[in-house]
Amino acid sequence: MTQEGSAASRPDFDAIIVGAGFAGMYMLHRLRKLGLSVRVFETGDGVGGTWYWNRYPGARCDVESLEYQYGFSDEIQKGWTWTERYAAQPEILRYQNYVADKLDLRKDIQFLTKVTAANYDAQSGLWTVETDKGDRLRTPFCIMATGCLSAARVPDFKGIDEFSGKWYHTGNWPHEGVDFTGKRVCVIGTGSSGIQSIPIIAEQASHLTIFQRTANFTLPAGNRPLAQEEITRTKETLLADRERARQTRGGLICFEYNEALAEEMTPEAREKELMTRWTQGGFAFLGAYGDLMAKKEANDIAADFARAQMRARVAKPEIAEKLMPYDHPVGVKRLCLDTGYLEIFNKPNVELVDVREAPIERITKAGVMCGGKEYEADAIVFATGFDAMTGAILGVDITGRDGQKLREKWAAGPRTYLGLGSAGFPNLFFITGPGSPSVLSNMIVSIEQHVDWITDCISKLTSGNIRSIEATKEAEDQWVAHVNELAAESLYPQANSWYMGANIPGKPQVFMPYPGGVDVYGQKLAEVAAADYEGFLLGA
Repeated sequence: MTQEGSAASRPDFDAIIVGAGFAGMYMLHRLRKLGLSVRVFETGDGVGGTWYWNRYPGARCDVESLEYQYGFSDEIQKGWTWTERYAAQPEILRYQNYVADKLDLRKDIQFLTKVTAANYDAQSGLWTVETDKGDRLRTPFCIMATGCLSAARVPDFKGIDEFSGKWYHTGNWPHEGVDFTGKRVCVIGTGSSGIQSIPIIAEQASHLTIFQRTANFTLPAGNRPLAQEEITRTKETLLADRERARQTRGGLICFEYNEALAEEMTPEAREKELMTRWTQGGFAFLGAYGDLMAKKEANDIAADFARAQMRARVAKPEIAEKLMPYDHPVGVKRLCLDTGYLEIFNKPNVELVDVREAPIERITKAGVMCGGKEYEADAIVFATGFDAMTGAILGVDITGRDGQKLREKWAAGPRTYLGLGSAGFPNLFFITGPGSPSVLSNMIVSIEQHVDWITDCISKLTSGNIRSIEATKEAEDQWVAHVNELAAESLYPQANSWYMGANIPGKPQVFMPYPGGVDVYGQKLAEVAAADYEGFLLGA
């Protein structure tokens, strides 16, 4: 081998990680513990990922804070104290910075750097990772910790560049904040970010126009300060709680699933169970009885109950009816948790526009043209969500074996084995990728589940002098078919949701997360590893 060829076969780092959110931070920590050299690339100027960018007013986690934290370190969790049942974005970001300080992570993270391409060379077995800063670094392992909700989607409305005011996207909010006091504001979108931000914007704006395409089920979050006894108890039990969480369907232990079927319960018992869980707040509502998410007739009972509770919060019947979701079962789109959202439609300065009745035609210099009427605005907020699950991964130009582009391979929908890897792309790992529980679960639990598996895998490869691991096409095909089969047996496909990619024009509508549960999925991960990584091809 020539000297030049020898140099080309040497890695610059043992692993490169893309993204410094919860996933990238923990992945970095675990690989450093193996003694590996690691470089993390992060687009922002700090850690945080989703919580670095999503700084819109009212941004808050919908998983309870006592469960939405790392469970791998007793020292870390005992050194941090949450203040609210559902942590707000600033508190979550402070927590992430606390962890980064505690573990001294920043020395291995290159901030303000976007990864633009990753190319695999079969001869050397190395990935070449390129960035917008001119980096070209080689590594045997490339790990995508890019997050499921990190590629903000700004609609391509005509005239957006002509608008004389300022416009914002909830997923890329100015770090200095925005004051809407006395301004006329248009908010486009009523998913989670819209439902969280609208009540706060309504308090500031002189007039607020809300453009709704899809009415969503929303429950009162029931947020409150945490009691000292809750905090103390969790500090003693968190590590055990995390192990319990991995044995549950959703990676949560804050509520129990009722295994009784709807038809086995009396109407009075169902009503009581639904009301108890509605009052409790959070996702407990979806566990009211065993077939709520599997059987349309059972779901209809819960959906009718939810609509009745929602309707009672809105004074004007005609407005309330427009806010009622009728086109999808409850829970098959991400359930929204709100603080005073529906009540703001009782305010005189708030106006609702149903864009299904009158679609948005364009953005004008003065505001939004919709149904032949111009709604004047000083500011526009796009609460239009993300190119979920695949957007951030495919935002990198990834080329695998034999010049195959991941974008082309996934043109008809993502194809992975276990959500961890894709055939033809050796040593490329996805953390909570499509085909894993990810967004149907407590993301922190799923992140730790994946990072721990990837770490163990890399440890086995490096200690055994094994060059590569790659999903086989057969295993991938079987896994994709399995995910599709489980989704088809559920109610999830009955909604045009971002789980299906339906919010992105032209994106293939394929159910992307694994709906079988964190517990079942974890068993599969363990079985695959125990069987010498069954379904993966190990290279000598």
